[in-house]
Amino acid sequence: MLTPYRRVLATPGAVRFSLSAFVGRLPISMISLGIVLLVEGATGSYATAGTVASAYLLANAFFAIVHGRLVDRFGQATVLPLAQGLFTGALALMAWAAQDDWGSLAVHGFAALAGATLPQLGACVRARWSWVLEEPRQVQTAYAFESVVDEVVFVTGPTLVTFLATAWHPVAGLAVAGATGLVGAITLAAQRGTQPPARWDGSRTDVGERPPMPWLVVVPLAVVCVALGAVFGSVEVITVAFSEEQGAKAWAGPLLALWAIGSLSAGVVSGAINWRTPPESRVGWGVLALGLATAPLLLVDSMWLMGVLLLLGGMAIAPTLIATMSVVEREVPTGRLTEGMAIVHTGLGIGIAPGAALAGMLIDEHGANPAYVVPLAAGVLGFAAAWCGRRIVTGSRAMP
Repeated sequence: MLTPYRRVLATPGAVRFSLSAFVGRLPISMISLGIVLLVEGATGSYATAGTVASAYLLANAFFAIVHGRLVDRFGQATVLPLAQGLFTGALALMAWAAQDDWGSLAVHGFAALAGATLPQLGACVRARWSWVLEEPRQVQTAYAFESVVDEVVFVTGPTLVTFLATAWHPVAGLAVAGATGLVGAITLAAQRGTQPPARWDGSRTDVGERPPMPWLVVVPLAVVCVALGAVFGSVEVITVAFSEEQGAKAWAGPLLALWAIGSLSAGVVSGAINWRTPPESRVGWGVLALGLATAPLLLVDSMWLMGVLLLLGGMAIAPTLIATMSVVEREVPTGRLTEGMAIVHTGLGIGIAPGAALAGMLIDEHGANPAYVVPLAAGVLGFAAAWCGRRIVTGSRAMP
């Protein structure tokens, strides 16, 4: 089963750029949770913590497209170090503002600035795979591998940031996130031999004119990803609150890590399977499965049972995201691939923000368990969007 992975990792430079991107991506699993832990500790309100995290995530989502265009236009070596430097500075100011009570506007503003400047390393590393590999099957395997790496990030990050914030200092987790992001982004940018050239058109030559974006493909995928994002954002905030209600707030990170472990294990299997079901169909069914998997969480009052259910529910994450990226890679012109992937990630970010904020409000009013209705509803709505559109890839291809 692991043979396809060994083949793609044997590509010259692949291990180096994938490892660099792994280190650089650790902040994506640490920042929003770190913000929740920091701001809730300073204000005592999950609703406020959720809105600050939402400001960060929304800005990151909206500016992801800008980052994608800049990377496609000027190249990773130029854009990544500059963006990462701005992100690190904004993150430090946000933490300082929260700790010294500069006011809600300052905290939200610096959080938004940090989100706007965070480089899109996930899109960048996938663009590198598409550049160094020529066989579509190998590219899909590489995307599956990166989805597994994403889950390793989400296993490591929440546990690390929770431990640092609760056992040492609320700012410690964010400090480590900023440092790892800086090291990873600069290391990745330095590897010029495997990066796609600026304005790459897929023919391994530079061109000046951008190919058109297939919006009929990209927009429906982005809408479905909004629902996925709402599931991610709400579950993260609710799980922290659930752990606190159970008197074990420090275990929020490990619970979220179990969710990611379920996704990781399913992602490994998904990447090794030669699927007969087209990826556009797997996207719709996957988001529905993810939403429905949160329904039992409405009634759970045991940390152990919560962990088991999160582990099982997480198995729907990676296969859905792998299918989404496979559709993007297949349908979007290579000259705009980073931008296309950034647009899909924008959908995730747009969904994460209101999902986290709405969950925070329900937690403050009704407690943690009832708030799990947010990811349940998001999953159902995501499936409805994919089903009703019936044109997730082309104007004539319908979901079965």
